[in-house]
Amino acid sequence: MTAVTAAPQFARALSQLDGVILGKPREIRLALTCLLAGGHLLIEDVPGVGKTTLAYALAKTLGLDFARVQFTSDLLPADLLGVSIFERAEGGSTPSTGTFRFHPGPVFTQLLLADELNRATPRTQSALLEAMEERQVSVDGQTRPLPAPFFVIATQNPLAHHGTFPLPEAQLDRFLLTVTLGYPDPRAERELLLSGGRRQAAQALAAALRPGELEAARREVQEVHVSGALIDYVQLLVKATREPGQFASGLSPRAALGLVSAARAWAWLSGRNAVWPDDVRAVFPALAAQRLLSRVSGTPQPDAVARLLDAVPIP
Repeated sequence: MTAVTAAPQFARALSQLDGVILGKPREIRLALTCLLAGGHLLIEDVPGVGKTTLAYALAKTLGLDFARVQFTSDLLPADLLGVSIFERAEGGSTPSTGTFRFHPGPVFTQLLLADELNRATPRTQSALLEAMEERQVSVDGQTRPLPAPFFVIATQNPLAHHGTFPLPEAQLDRFLLTVTLGYPDPRAERELLLSGGRRQAAQALAAALRPGELEAARREVQEVHVSGALIDYVQLLVKATREPGQFASGLSPRAALGLVSAARAWAWLSGRNAVWPDDVRAVFPALAAQRLLSRVSGTPQPDAVARLLDAVPIP
């Protein structure tokens, strides 16, 4: 079995991000895990806790092209995907002299921040589905590939906030992990207040990776060994979520595959070439957060997820 270890530049990347997003090392590592595993990240939190700064700092640190879209109720799919516009040929004497030219939208980037995704209508939300799943978009009958890597970080406000549209389950399932930044601890908040904010620090970040290194790391992540006993443990966890009880529905096969992929990435960042049960336990709450909802209220149940994780024995 080929040895697989996290490259030093990823340690530098984590260190850089820790210096910008203060007091949130676990959330930062989960974000990088999600990217290495080939998934997309959902951040649910109140405004003003650093969601946009995290996305921008991640793009700068990894040397990725970055675009931000503010989702609103009047945003149209074409505003996101792009549109074909008829351009008359130079010197053309008739309106028919010319051609349609596609003008790509902001989705044609490597790291897309879909800010306040649940403020857009379901029609616009669904415009992201093909992009997230297939890494391509279909406009005017033509399929256009997206850049590689393509990574979506979406933020959403709590559903109690005015003017939000709940994300459908099919859309939520496209997000590999969900994190909540929360308020900073007193020491991190004091440093934040003394420095006047971290946006300027994010803008000053230099890329810790060279072109191609991220894709090479993602290929190495796929080589991390997963034993049969580890798969047994994953299946026990997934089965427990499907038992009749407090969850509206259990984890899907897509979620189970995502759990293995995320555990591989977490293990790789730890410098190991095999997945341990602790790697599964580390990423499970973030994977289950938006998938295991209450049968009664339809809201996430983090305490119930934690109890389930403790109740399922490691083979």
